Amino acid sequence: MSAKARILDKLRHSLAGTETLPDDFDETLVTEPWRYPPEQRLARLRELMEAVRTEIHLTSQTQWPDLLAALLAEKQLTRLLIAPETDHGRQLTAHWSTRSDASLSTLSLSLSPQGRGDRIDGPVLSPLSLEGRGAGGEGETAAGSGTDSTQEHSPSDLPALHAYDRPVEEWKHELFHDTPASLTGTVGAIAATGSLILCPDRHEPRLMSLVPPVHFALLRASTIHDNLYEAQRALNWRAGMPTNALLISGPSKTADIEQVLAYGAHGPKDLVVLILEDA
Repeated sequence: MSAKARILDKLRHSLAGTETLPDDFDETLVTEPWRYPPEQRLARLRELMEAVRTEIHLTSQTQWPDLLAALLAEKQLTRLLIAPETDHGRQLTAHWSTRSDASLSTLSLSLSPQGRGDRIDGPVLSPLSLEGRGAGGEGETAAGSGTDSTQEHSPSDLPALHAYDRPVEEWKHELFHDTPASLTGTVGAIAATGSLILCPDRHEPRLMSLVPPVHFALLRASTIHDNLYEAQRALNWRAGMPTNALLISGPSKTADIEQVLAYGAHGPKDLVVLILEDA
């Protein structure tokens, strides 16, 4: 018998003749002080998160891609890291493509004198760049290969979308030095503490919300819970705990011995939350 088997056998035998204590846990101890009317949850979450320099925007399920594009332009962010296999990743990719096609049509008309449909020499490049996806088009630039001609010739000035679909070892330098922003989803939020709940997985690894200086997070208003206990019950963690659960209340910040506050030392310096209000 191995050492492991002997230890487990000893533990099993030590429980012989014991009785299981009844579960008399009083959940009100961890819930009652932190309950809020449904109409106050969003306001409390926003108040607490904005107090620690989190940027909050209210939007809708259909309008958030346009809002995101405007924020990226305002912050002069030219690249955005996304998870293309998620629902929001697919929605954003489709939206970018639609806006690009519309811009290309406008560009073609503006370059055609009197609308005669004159031929435009040379390729018209799309601003959509899902690098690392293996699309193989001539207008695309492989990740980490240098300048992105697609972005430079973008008729609508949309930032390039970069797919997180490779092992980090293959593009670590680009991730840490040439990825200014990322977009991730959330599984909920906690009104009591003003925190987002993220559960990183293979589609959206932890590095997506940790490394880029600016982190955009999508949150459905209907998934804001009163407290952590209620969130755990709603997410049914009893049936299966996530491998990694994160509570994020604001951008990364730290202070030295003289209490000089600095942002971005251990993570994103800016956290931007897009709250999708229910229709």
